[in-house]
Amino acid sequence: MSTAKIGILIVMIVYLAVMLIVGFYASGKNKTVKDFYLGGRKLGPIVTAMSAEASDMSSYLLMGLPGLAYLTGMADTGWTIIGLAAGTYLNWLIVAKRLRRYSDEINAITIPSFFSKRYDDQKKLLTITAALIIIIFFVPYTASGFSACGKLFNSLFGVDYHTAMILSAVVIIAYTMSGGFLAASMTDLIQSIVMTIALLIVLIFGVKTAGGMNAVIENAKSLPGYFSMTQSYDPATKSALAYGPITILSTTAWGLGYFGMPHILLRFMAIDDENKIKTSRRIASAWVLIAMAIAILIGIMGLAVSMKGVIPLLEGNASETVIVELSNLMSENGVFFALAAGLVLSGILACTMSTADSQLLAASSSVTSDLLTDVFGLHIKEKGLLFISRLCLAIIAILGVVLAWNSNSSVFMIVSFAWAGFGACFGPVMLLALFWKRSNKWGALTGMIAGGIMIFVWKFAIRPRGGILGVYELLPAFIVAIVVNVIVSLITPAPSKKVTDTFDRVTL
Repeated sequence: MSTAKIGILIVMIVYLAVMLIVGFYASGKNKTVKDFYLGGRKLGPIVTAMSAEASDMSSYLLMGLPGLAYLTGMADTGWTIIGLAAGTYLNWLIVAKRLRRYSDEINAITIPSFFSKRYDDQKKLLTITAALIIIIFFVPYTASGFSACGKLFNSLFGVDYHTAMILSAVVIIAYTMSGGFLAASMTDLIQSIVMTIALLIVLIFGVKTAGGMNAVIENAKSLPGYFSMTQSYDPATKSALAYGPITILSTTAWGLGYFGMPHILLRFMAIDDENKIKTSRRIASAWVLIAMAIAILIGIMGLAVSMKGVIPLLEGNASETVIVELSNLMSENGVFFALAAGLVLSGILACTMSTADSQLLAASSSVTSDLLTDVFGLHIKEKGLLFISRLCLAIIAILGVVLAWNSNSSVFMIVSFAWAGFGACFGPVMLLALFWKRSNKWGALTGMIAGGIMIFVWKFAIRPRGGILGVYELLPAFIVAIVVNVIVSLITPAPSKKVTDTFDRVTL
């Protein structure tokens, strides 16, 4: 192994060791299941903001966005970050404070338990449905994270994909099992810092390698449609393609997903003081917008470096490795740059791990807290319940490893589908639960199910027809879920006085 590779490996091993240390440190603070799954509602505003956004971004930030910008230019990525940035801001603005207050009022520590307690669902139908949705979508979502880690180590060091994937999974499982929500949140803060440093290092190095910012911009302008928000660049034909209103609507619709993301909503429930949410909102919104903008710029800059012949010209899915290519190039310039490259590549690990740990906790809580305790009514002492919680987390992670065994699985397709699933199933229910007094449990239940069904119907039966029907499945499913929720709530009995009185107390 070359000196450069050794330097990269050392930094990545140190990074993984730090994650384990943080997990073991946080383990001593978990005395109850509430601590394990919600950190005892003691998160400060900075940790809340950065852990929410780190758990959101995943490897899409350092691989997906730069790769897409590298291939097609500004339109696809530009409208994506507009939708995601708007969704992030609105979620913090209208959902965070009320969800924190409401979940505390009814003593809910998971999203399924919030829905059931919000509507006084004695039969736990909402808990069962929401918990199953979380398990169905989060297990493969977690698998995509394990797969991304395996592919990274395999491409960098030639380590067997399965070995690398298992070792990465073991580290994530270890610190999440030991430290729970608090460990996940603390490591997410560290990981967000690593991601930020990684983005800046690659950007500065890449721009210099490309010959300066003017050279990057001139290269982009020379490609038809590359620098436009109404056209995209087709690398196959080297021509411009129209980027019309339907495509723009479909792309920006990604922002709707935020209202239903369990691992993000849990951060809102965990902050120590609802009055600090404004600070968290400002930090989170600014970081997301800046980080995504830099990621896109890296993709555009990476193409300029390729055009200059310094790194290979990347085609198709290989474009997502542009940061890896730039890091390898940087590592050849001495020990300092090799260590810097290691930090950059640790940033890719950070993106993946910060999402996987939160997903594992959300899926585990659905089995332990929601199904075993709430639905089946098992009465277990706190110590025993903590053990079962950790055991469930390990089992779910193992299922994720099994699903990730195929190294050719498409990470982006899994993430896209799961994002739509959560957005349509939970987003409309959450908004109506927080802001509409007349909504009831039957509306919530049917809306949740309708959103989930429409995701599958639109994705596999309608969207393939193209044209106006080619819109991202999240948008039509989100609309259907809201309409069904409202109609069913209005034609079924109004919620009880107990439910409406609680709503009035929370919304004062």
